[in-house]
Amino acid sequence: MKFKVIVHEAAEGGYWAEVPAIPGCATQGDTFEELLKNLYEAIEGCLSVDVEKPKRTTKDRVLEIAV
Repeated sequence: MKFKVIVHEAAEGGYWAEVPAIPGCATQGDTFEELLKNLYEAIEGCLSVDVEKPKRTTKDRVLEIAV
């Protein structure tokens, strides 16, 4: 899988990055190399989270919307 990552220079030094395709997936590093290592771990961790399937009743509706 390929993900676009936005890398920012941190005001206090070092870097931080976010993965827009995975809400809440972000990490930091003192060096660019450390940031890359942490990005792989952060993405793997975010994708390995088990998400419980929502419980539905017969009265519930499932919608797909675009915003």
